[in-house]
Amino acid sequence: MRKNRVLVTGGAGFLGSHLCDRLIKDGNDVICVDNLFTGSKDNIRHLLDNPYFEFIRHDVTQPLFIECDQIYNLACPASPKWYQKDPIYTFKTSVYGAMNVLGLAKRTEARVLQASTSEVYGDPEVNPQPEDYRGSVNTIGIRSCYDEGKRAAETLFFDYHRKHGVDIKVMRIFNTYGPRMDVGDGRVVSNFICQALKGEDITIYGDGNQTRSFCYVDDLIEGMVRMMNSRDGFTGPVNIGNPDECSIEELAKTVIGLTDSSSKIIHKPLPLDDPVRRKPLIDLARKELDWEPGIALSEGLKNTIEYFAEVL
Repeated sequence: MRKNRVLVTGGAGFLGSHLCDRLIKDGNDVICVDNLFTGSKDNIRHLLDNPYFEFIRHDVTQPLFIECDQIYNLACPASPKWYQKDPIYTFKTSVYGAMNVLGLAKRTEARVLQASTSEVYGDPEVNPQPEDYRGSVNTIGIRSCYDEGKRAAETLFFDYHRKHGVDIKVMRIFNTYGPRMDVGDGRVVSNFICQALKGEDITIYGDGNQTRSFCYVDDLIEGMVRMMNSRDGFTGPVNIGNPDECSIEELAKTVIGLTDSSSKIIHKPLPLDDPVRRKPLIDLARKELDWEPGIALSEGLKNTIEYFAEVL
């Protein structure tokens, strides 16, 4: 039986590398494309000698000429630190990247999945956020390059689907954490764990009452694979995330407890347009994908802390 040839853009990143692992485990022939702007070869080093894995250094803002059966489009800087470093490039990656993978999917008749984001909801006025909520996004803020880039990419996916019949899947990823997060990416989980392990002050931006919903990477990848292989005609978008809401203050205290750290919590001003609440409504994922997260925050944090303790 012929293996599926699966292309993963952004495959050397945090999520992409875990997805490559899963796809190889499931018996696929995997092509990983990444320009290593935020990804790392260290994340995929263990796969480089696998005969069913291929790494290509390439920027998705340029066209791709590859034969494949499925495409997972994960290419884009995802942490505020990195996507704000070069906001124009971030926007190009979302928009040109979407156009290029959609063009490839049209030519090869491949199914293509867009890794969209909860950031399309902006600073939401509705909680939890259902897929039909259109969001509250600042189009000219410092986060707009990412938020609006991902929104534009969703637009392109649905226009290619309607105009050209491209077989699309769109999922909106909520805060995800786990091993292989970048030590210096500026995200709250990695920040807190690294600060706690070093015995440094834990920095909370704002009063700490703002919330996030943290999904462990293994749960997220399971949802992503199920979405790719869901029934014909189900395009999404679908929320994939953990509906258990947690305040940033609670997260900091949990990390301090799990690391047995002497770190103190300090507060700094909240960055512009930082969402106050983030919680997915996952009824659609439960119905269509028979999916919901199964790994508790405490368990996932222990695994992540072990990873960072080795890295540091």
